[in-house]
Amino acid sequence: MSPAMALNEQRSKDDTAEEKSGYEKGVKHLCEKGHIRSVPKKYILPVADRPTKRVEDSNALNQNLQLPIIDFAELLGPNRPQVLQSLANACQQYGFFQLVNHCISDDVIRSMIDVSGRFFDLPLEERVKYMTTDMGAPVRCGTSFSQTKDKVLCWRDFLKFLCHPLPDFLPHWPVSPVDFRKVVGTYAEETRHLFLAVMEAILESLGIMEKEEEENVMKEFEKGSQMMVANFYPPCPEPELTLGMPPHSDYGFLTLLLQDEVEGLQVQYQDKWVTVQPIPNAFVVNVGDHLEIYSNGKYKSVLHRVMVNEVKSRVSVASLHSLPFNCTVKPSPKLVDDEANPKRYMDTDFATFLAYVSSHEPNKKDFLESRKLH
Repeated sequence: MSPAMALNEQRSKDDTAEEKSGYEKGVKHLCEKGHIRSVPKKYILPVADRPTKRVEDSNALNQNLQLPIIDFAELLGPNRPQVLQSLANACQQYGFFQLVNHCISDDVIRSMIDVSGRFFDLPLEERVKYMTTDMGAPVRCGTSFSQTKDKVLCWRDFLKFLCHPLPDFLPHWPVSPVDFRKVVGTYAEETRHLFLAVMEAILESLGIMEKEEEENVMKEFEKGSQMMVANFYPPCPEPELTLGMPPHSDYGFLTLLLQDEVEGLQVQYQDKWVTVQPIPNAFVVNVGDHLEIYSNGKYKSVLHRVMVNEVKSRVSVASLHSLPFNCTVKPSPKLVDDEANPKRYMDTDFATFLAYVSSHEPNKKDFLESRKLH
């Protein structure tokens, strides 16, 4: 039997075993069942969508990108005007930046990564308590984006949970590991305060200086939505065939991403995929679809994806922030001019977004494209 035939036969066996267990139980469950020598068919991307495995391409791309670094401490000091300009440039040119010296302690950050990893290390019977296809659930453990609708599944498991107001959602959170609620509650509160400070700076960088409008918007953000997503990417036997997450943009205003030391996040920059080098204890911050709408297209949400590898698992935690779910998001009147800069996006809300993603397979920036005024 040729190597190719043997691999296909093994792939078919893996798929049969996987179908019996159910895709909904996640990638980690597949890995726990035994050594997987090949990627099951359900996870294999079309050839055009697969990541490159060529080392020379990867290195060339890595050298092409240095994400802007924003020093939060400088933002609060006398150099604020210069940092605001750097922030504006980052949001316009990259849609991403790395945030350092942000005042969230190393202990809080390490504990968040640690407890997230320990959640995914729990036995399946513990994780399955939170598995649901209900996108409106306050806590949802799952895999891929939608294992019931996606044609190709992601090499990822996730735990999504709502965070604000904390007293409303904390009782729904997992009770295992035993320190989960304490560690994550602290982290959620601290990242929310950090988001508010960064968002205030972004409003200023957009030129929205009128105190009344800025205060009104910030009051809405103080009541706003916060969703946390802990991601687990197991080692993959054929990382050139699949992705941890396909190209997508983020819903919301800003995402604060915490990642461990394992590379995986890639950003599309000048039509190339470039790897974001992890900086210890830094946040990778990116513009979401709502901020692109609010800025009337001045700041762009950018496609990003997640690579997997054969050797190491990877853990990341995304904190997604926006206005309250019942609020309407629309371009700021200060950034709209009927002649020079007409309104470029329709007003939108969370219900519209939820209806869209419930009936469409996630694909790049399709939702945002559906909001554009042509």
